[in-house]
Amino acid sequence: MKQIEGGILAAKGYTASGICCGIKKNRTKNDLTLIYSEKPASAAALYTQNLVKGAPLLVTKKHISDGIARAIIVNSGNANTCNADGIEVAERTCEILAHELSVAPEDVVVASTGVIGQPLDVTPIQSGMGSLVAKLSREGLDDAIEGIMTTDTVKKQAAVELEIAGSTVRIGGIAKGSGMIHPDMATMLVFITTDCNITPEMLSFALTEDVQRTFNMVSVDGDTSTNDMVVTLANGLAGNRLINSKGEDFELFAKALNSVTVSLCRQIASDGEGATKLLECVVTGGKTLAAAKTAAKSVICSSLFKAAMFGADANWGRVLCAIGYSGADVDVGRIDVSFRSAAGSVSVCRDGAGVDFSEELAKKVLSEKEIYVLVDLNDGPFGATAWGCDLTYDYVKINGDYRT
Repeated sequence: MKQIEGGILAAKGYTASGICCGIKKNRTKNDLTLIYSEKPASAAALYTQNLVKGAPLLVTKKHISDGIARAIIVNSGNANTCNADGIEVAERTCEILAHELSVAPEDVVVASTGVIGQPLDVTPIQSGMGSLVAKLSREGLDDAIEGIMTTDTVKKQAAVELEIAGSTVRIGGIAKGSGMIHPDMATMLVFITTDCNITPEMLSFALTEDVQRTFNMVSVDGDTSTNDMVVTLANGLAGNRLINSKGEDFELFAKALNSVTVSLCRQIASDGEGATKLLECVVTGGKTLAAAKTAAKSVICSSLFKAAMFGADANWGRVLCAIGYSGADVDVGRIDVSFRSAAGSVSVCRDGAGVDFSEELAKKVLSEKEIYVLVDLNDGPFGATAWGCDLTYDYVKINGDYRT
């Protein structure tokens, strides 16, 4: 397996485009994105567990209930959530695109991101659809990524290539996500394409298993969005023998999928609203997998710890504090903690108690852009990783006037 360029266009048989159709107030940025497979593809998706769900999620879930999709259309600038006509607008968007592409509306996945509770006018979408379809190309990656961004400051994409039973298979993805990120059985907005020949059932199984240890382990601010969605299409054009059950081929595919999703997790966390640092909490020695995951996620979610990382303050007590209230089954008297970055490593806690360390070295370690928080529970064989970012003044500035 190797990392390659191309994102969602790395795999065979996909084109993409992005345009500015006038949904956003900023008329210089793309706000409408299209991803298209030249043949019907196996489809799988996971959605936010927030009880308040955007209309596009409900429509998409219905459309891919047969495990097949052909196109994904996404708008930014308006979430189409908590609107009386939300379902109608989402369905109409699919119908307009389906007409332009000569496909069935039920083969269209629809997604939206942006402000909640403001009606989404379908007029600019309808007006721009012809141009959006006409611009579909193998070079449309950058335009497509821009079209799904809101407060994101960088474009997020990843892709890998691997051999499965003698066939070259590619998997790639793009993502948007910077704030309102604390997913549960889903993620921000993530779209993954592959030319792997795999059934909808096994694609769904792979995605569901993967999300538990990737996107569900990311948190920027503790808020679970109403529009979180991860969608995967697999059009089979790689020509590998069909993956319809567990086995070596499936394991290879799942490993490659994980490589793409971990990369996207790191990119999303690193680009958290106002963030200056990527935090990766690696927990080992858990009595159970649940204990390891709960401990890692609690550390990443701690506002006090996140603020300490912004100030490059080795306040390791906040790590233990977060684990202590997490509900994880741990023995706090066994916990070891250290911090590591490109500037070095410093041990700050052993057996649940502080140890002497150089504050000067700790400051250097914590002043880097990527910081690893290493926690050993010393209580078993299980481990987990969670991703987050520091908490800065700019987070409040960004969200203080997000709507207006």
